[in-house]
Amino acid sequence: MSTIEESVDVGVPVHVAYNQWTQFKTFPRFMDNVERVDQIQAVMTHWVTRFGPRTYEYDAEIVEQVPDRLVRWNVLDEPRHTGTATFEELDAGRCRVTLRVDLRSRGLVGQAATALGLARRAVRTALTSFKEFTEGQGRETGAWRGEISNGHVQPTEGRSRPHVPTWPTG
Repeated sequence: MSTIEESVDVGVPVHVAYNQWTQFKTFPRFMDNVERVDQIQAVMTHWVTRFGPRTYEYDAEIVEQVPDRLVRWNVLDEPRHTGTATFEELDAGRCRVTLRVDLRSRGLVGQAATALGLARRAVRTALTSFKEFTEGQGRETGAWRGEISNGHVQPTEGRSRPHVPTWPTG
């Protein structure tokens, strides 16, 4: 297993960066290799990505989500990996986003991508693109402020059952 960790400072308040990160359907707008993301359930997303001539489809489960702090996921299919995006307020108008990806490289292609630094470059590019997109928008395109723990949406005060969020389509 190899671990990649990169950070970027974003010129928006932490809640704006966090809210934008939770809008998975917008990832194709700023990440070249992401073709589509579908929000299947509150804790499940389906990704279609392209690396070179190959297209990959996989499901990712959000196992932990804390507003303005972190989003953690597990990819359930190949290419298997886990990831964590953390959000840290630097001052009133800036924050730091750190992306950590733990790769479980299998086979020659996965090992070559890790050895050549392609995976690290992809993480760095994703963060830079997220920064440019979010700063360019100046605000989030949507938000979901719910919490997820151990893969389950947590109830909020005043509600007897968890809220299942709806996401904007664009």
